[in-house]
Amino acid sequence: MRAMIFETPDGPDALMVSERPVPEPGPGEVLVKIGAASINYRDLLIAKGGYRSRQKQADLVPLSDGAGTVEAVGPGVHAFKAGDRVTACFFLDWPAGTATEHAMESDSGRAVDGMLQEYRTIPVSGLVHTPDHLSDAEAASLTCAGLTAWSAIVRLGRAEPGDTILTQGTGGVSLFALQFAKMAGCRVCVTSSSDEKLERARALGADHGINYAATPEWGQPGKDWAMSFGASDGIDNVIELGGTETMKQSLIAVRPGGTLSLIGVLSGATTGNVLLPFIVSRDVRLQGVTVGPRDAMQQMCKAIDAAKMKPVIDKVFAFEDAAEAYRYLQSGAHFGKVCISVSGT
Repeated sequence: MRAMIFETPDGPDALMVSERPVPEPGPGEVLVKIGAASINYRDLLIAKGGYRSRQKQADLVPLSDGAGTVEAVGPGVHAFKAGDRVTACFFLDWPAGTATEHAMESDSGRAVDGMLQEYRTIPVSGLVHTPDHLSDAEAASLTCAGLTAWSAIVRLGRAEPGDTILTQGTGGVSLFALQFAKMAGCRVCVTSSSDEKLERARALGADHGINYAATPEWGQPGKDWAMSFGASDGIDNVIELGGTETMKQSLIAVRPGGTLSLIGVLSGATTGNVLLPFIVSRDVRLQGVTVGPRDAMQQMCKAIDAAKMKPVIDKVFAFEDAAEAYRYLQSGAHFGKVCISVSGT
């Protein structure tokens, strides 16, 4: 079988095709023919060795996100059978409940090989059934971005009808957050540096948009928008993806007693400009969101299936063009998820 590997973590240009034997599923494992995979921001860091000693440094098959079809099952597997369409979980051994150190180390595409290969064995604890109406590329987008957004809005955010949500940007997590928030009956504001992307977000259901390039101090306008509904003192839940450069505006926008769902650090990981009194004196909850467990993935898939929701896929690259997919994601030109077709489905 073909596998795409980083011989060394030297960026997208270091990706190369490697021939490997098709693995055999062991007890409690499922052999999956991977149809498609998707890329996340963390994969750009891994490509450059950004996780240092916490990642495999040679011959790494990247990407945590993949979906495909069951080829065979190992001894003791009853939940899946050959021919089932399945989607990998981000954490392969976090079935339910609160996170543990073990669960946090059970992701793939970092310390162990990931999904950018034609076949992979996956433990039963790391798989869910794919909603029938989704393609493999759409399903692969659920693994990290989809479940992260679901956790921020539903699992941890406990969204209620009428809540105001502000989500930053128009990447995969942000657009999933928009879609899930609208499913929950919330009002949603999206920020972007592109008016064109804001219009596309409105077409997906966004109620309001702020161009942060034109309005860099967007926190107060976001708060004013939420307060225009009369019963609110600001945003109920800010989906914080920017980090260093956006946290201050998020704290201005969020209401007293509201939540900052901290997901990404796209503009930096330091917190020198965070106004701690805004958190302490206004009873703001700063909630870290690290994807989620398998039972939450199953719940999310049920909701997606019931609503027949379709993830937003910007572009699907051929397997041979995986390096170009990385470069495209890094450019920031995407609207939604960037995926790679692994076995042509």
